[in-house]
Amino acid sequence: MKEIILIGGGGHCKSVIDVIEQEGRFKIVGIVDKPELIGTNVLGYSVIGNDSDLENLAKIYTYALITVGQIQSAELKIKLFSIATEVGFTLPKIISPRAYVSQYASIGKGTIVMHDALINAGAIIGKNCIINSKSLIEHDSAIHDHCHVSTNTIINGGVMIETGCFIGSNAVTRESITIRKNSFIKAGSVVK
Repeated sequence: MKEIILIGGGGHCKSVIDVIEQEGRFKIVGIVDKPELIGTNVLGYSVIGNDSDLENLAKIYTYALITVGQIQSAELKIKLFSIATEVGFTLPKIISPRAYVSQYASIGKGTIVMHDALINAGAIIGKNCIINSKSLIEHDSAIHDHCHVSTNTIINGGVMIETGCFIGSNAVTRESITIRKNSFIKAGSVVK
């Protein structure tokens, strides 16, 4: 198995660990988090460094994934993605074996598709996105870079979600709308 570093050790990281273990393509060799957390562990995986160690870790390991969640802002995810890319990590897409992704859909690097998500034909998902558990991304939708589509969300056909958006749990969009850059959609919203 290929070795991978996870960048961010909070709650979202725990969910990502479960997906990576089930997918079976990567062996997690450590987590990068805050300096004061070095030496602790997340689900049995050691925190081996902080952001300032990424350049040195990239000389040892090829793969990394951003595993911080996103609620109010995508700023931290974007910053970490940029650093990881600049120091030379390859950021793979990770797809749960319990998800369905159409062969006619496209998924960008560094994006994770969580358990029981469904991505239909013609959908395009950008880089460094979270498509969370039980999300439905319908045909011909485009989700741009650095977005978080939360649990049990329905993105109907032809929707465009611009960069850096957060779509809360159980939100539903009308078809063929545009959600503007850096929007925050509350849980349970109906977006028309």
